[in-house]
Amino acid sequence: MSINPDLQGRSYPAAEVYDVGREKIREFAQAVKATNPAHFDLEAAKALGHKDLVAPPTFAIIVAQRADAQLVQDPDAGIDFSRVVHADQRFTHHRAIVAGDRLVAELHVDGVRAMGGGAMITTRSEISTVEGEKVATTTSSILVRGEGQ
Repeated sequence: MSINPDLQGRSYPAAEVYDVGREKIREFAQAVKATNPAHFDLEAAKALGHKDLVAPPTFAIIVAQRADAQLVQDPDAGIDFSRVVHADQRFTHHRAIVAGDRLVAELHVDGVRAMGGGAMITTRSEISTVEGEKVATTTSSILVRGEGQ
């Protein structure tokens, strides 16, 4: 199945809420070798003016990938995940992600470009709190290899 070129311009609504917890932040920080005490110690985070532990900047990928899953699982998209190569990821933070946040992400397909037998798909996730406060924008590009590639 080939990638549906009509995906460009499509949006997927915010769905599942992601509850940011202290242990999730600590575990992610350990996994990415982040050493800032504000990721682990409440008093260190408060000393920097935050209400709770602060997530490393790349923590937003967890919420963004949940939004990306809607696109990948959309049968109309034509994406075979076994043929996906992650090409690029960018983050724009509107504020820090902290423990206690309840986050959702709306996904937008900003570009679909044919490349040989495959396609490059660029998406944008607008991450916000359930109350609507903007938290981060992530932009991702994936290459979906064509058959025989």
